Amino acid sequence: MQQLLLFGAGKSATSLIRYLIDTAAGRDWRLIVAESNLALAESKIGNAPHARAVQVDVANEDERNALVSQAEIVISLLPPALHFLVARSCIAARKNLLTASYVDEKIRALEPEIQGLLFLCEMGLDPGIDHMSALQLISAIKQDDGHILSFLSHTGGLVAPESDDNPWHYKISWNPRNVVLAGSAGARYKEKGRTVSISYADVFGSTGRIQLPETGPLAWYPNRDSLSYIPIYGLENAETFIRTTLRYPVFCEAWRPFVQAGLTDDSRPLSRQPLIAGRPGNGSPRAAGGLSFADWSTPLLPYVTPGNRVLFDYLGVFDRGPIPSTASTSADVLQHLLETRLAMAPRDKDMIVMQHEIGFLKAGKRFTEKSTLVVKGEDSLHTAMARTVGLPLGIAAKLVLEGKLSLTGLHIPILPEIYDPVLAELDELGIRFERELSTAAPGQ
Repeated sequence: MQQLLLFGAGKSATSLIRYLIDTAAGRDWRLIVAESNLALAESKIGNAPHARAVQVDVANEDERNALVSQAEIVISLLPPALHFLVARSCIAARKNLLTASYVDEKIRALEPEIQGLLFLCEMGLDPGIDHMSALQLISAIKQDDGHILSFLSHTGGLVAPESDDNPWHYKISWNPRNVVLAGSAGARYKEKGRTVSISYADVFGSTGRIQLPETGPLAWYPNRDSLSYIPIYGLENAETFIRTTLRYPVFCEAWRPFVQAGLTDDSRPLSRQPLIAGRPGNGSPRAAGGLSFADWSTPLLPYVTPGNRVLFDYLGVFDRGPIPSTASTSADVLQHLLETRLAMAPRDKDMIVMQHEIGFLKAGKRFTEKSTLVVKGEDSLHTAMARTVGLPLGIAAKLVLEGKLSLTGLHIPILPEIYDPVLAELDELGIRFERELSTAAPGQ
């Protein structure tokens, strides 16, 4: 019996677990879901006879090693900082590892020890499906003698229109910490032949627009370091190369003040004392004996306008009540507000939108190829985010166990032997792109 080991049973694991259980049912496979919260893992596997939930402290090397040693393949959906611990155990036990997270410096440093194993990272939605779909499209254009001039790739986890009932036009469908810290690394990209560097304070003010029938206008902001992907995508000669994140315009406009006011800070300990004496700037009395939300949000006051006040009020940033006793940084406070005020209701649906815009020259004419993916979730548990993050991992794991993917070393999904079969099965599962060709290049 071949054993699959999954570390993590959080928001993004639901569809992956369901896929692996369904896949294992017709094969001699067994799924182990390892999670610090045993009840959560048990709720995700239900009564599946070939799946088992186990409680694990991933920081405990002995516990971790014992689980990894019994597996044929390991998948980690833990917070990115914990992948390294799992990776060390996989190297020691000579096991393959799949993750949906970016390749960080610590994982990259393990590359000499990975030889003979497959470590496949960035195998989720973004990064993941974005790489695979973009490389497949780029390859097709090049094979048809197209010369690529510009590449823009946009991805967003949004609330579906039928569940959009708040002024932020946003609800939390994935890791809320990632939402709080989004953009914190700033951004670098190439536009019309020049390198552009954007500071964190300006990321949410450096937006563009796309328009979709399903959503109306969406805003994009540049995502991390796009430049590092130019050679990976083979687009050194492109004049423009930008990878972005999508939100509704009002979100970017209202989020920028939080960044500028320092309220997304995750590095400095939070002072438990009121920031100003007497009454906070909104005229509300402080919470007795400590810091209120109104005290905490005082740095935001210079950025309040009649247009954005309703959004801040909706989040409760000026409320009189005390901040959570567990909050140790400003980012903790903001995360609490997002989780409580922008939570998905049980029947709410989320929506994934991804679009590639590729401008290219062929036979002396300029064209734009747009490839668009729109996926809606079923409810707040079976989300589009969970499907699009989890299913690529599940398909890749199946390909490895069936001997159809025999690569070794450290990889991301930019090779045809990875992306062709994965995208083909995603298409069968309803995760498919619609393509549109026009004779005008982006921005022209």
